[in-house]
Amino acid sequence: MRILSISTLFPRPDKPGFGRFVARQFEALVAQGGIDLTVIAPFGRPLRGGPAELDQSRGYPVHYLPFPTVPKLGALWNARSIARAALPLVRKLHTEVPFDLVDAQFFFPDGPGAARIAVELGLPLSIKARGSDIHYWGHQRFADDQMRAAAHQARGLLAVSDALKADMAALGMEPDRIAVHYTGLDHDLFQPRPRPQARQALAARVPADGPLLASVGNLIALKGHAVAIEALTRLPGARLAIAGTGEEHANLAALAERLGLAHRVHLLGSIDPAEIATLLCAAQALVLPSADEGLANAWIEALACGTPLVITDVGGAREVVTSPSAGRLVERTPEAIAAGVRELLENPPTQAEVARHAARFSWEANAAQLAAHYRLVAG
Repeated sequence: MRILSISTLFPRPDKPGFGRFVARQFEALVAQGGIDLTVIAPFGRPLRGGPAELDQSRGYPVHYLPFPTVPKLGALWNARSIARAALPLVRKLHTEVPFDLVDAQFFFPDGPGAARIAVELGLPLSIKARGSDIHYWGHQRFADDQMRAAAHQARGLLAVSDALKADMAALGMEPDRIAVHYTGLDHDLFQPRPRPQARQALAARVPADGPLLASVGNLIALKGHAVAIEALTRLPGARLAIAGTGEEHANLAALAERLGLAHRVHLLGSIDPAEIATLLCAAQALVLPSADEGLANAWIEALACGTPLVITDVGGAREVVTSPSAGRLVERTPEAIAAGVRELLENPPTQAEVARHAARFSWEANAAQLAAHYRLVAG
């Protein structure tokens, strides 16, 4: 089966960690056989597009495609710009060897853009929702209209959690056409390792004294890293190591300095998955007070490393924190976060107890379900 996937959420040479879970999902999908996958990874470029660049290094072709955006007004036209930029390439590829299905890995702008391409090629459409695409764009009138039209056109929809499926239904999407598709997990990489050894492996970047809290995610306001930093004022001696890059880096560094916490807040930048696994094994808790999530990959990776969660009750959090050994669901305040951390430090679950909560997640199961979904949609 030939699949054409449109995904703005995908690693790029200048952003290797961006959307790495999408690339990992596709790696597992192709590895199981029976799927011939082509990915177009559009990215916005102010006022101008450009030719696509082909990357064959992943085991399936990835076409990095710049599309023109208009500063401040671009979101209104992004789906149309993606389709317009992609169609010449798509028509050429489809003429050479026809595709069976068009897929979008993010609901906006990917979904409406992929919908236009599917109409042009006369092919069925699948769209996956991941969180902010529904929770943010679904409440922007122009985007909501485009998303609901694309959802109506699609033969099948995916959501990363039951909670997100309910949110999609609340926007008017048909729940009987939405399947829950949980994230995968690399169990060889994310598994419990002795915490002292993992902590020592980080010692060059994070001193090995005091409790260690980890946070993994883009440095954007939505993730709540600033709230986690403020919680440190109520956790004497604890350190917070944050892995990620983004627009909030300077603000977070300034906040830590202003609160007198610069020596206890460690902004690690972009680190590779193996380093993330080491960080999670070293930490006593993952702290991620997001304002919005679908179902965060960092939640599952932390659990698999034996590290309990202190997270907000958003998205699929209740589908992951199903007992006290998995962690705590807290309000998005420094006081509540600190209280949740203290509970775990005072009565820590074993790493084995925590890791059991991640046993049901795997990239193999994720890929098998995705392939079955594609076959159903393609008819």
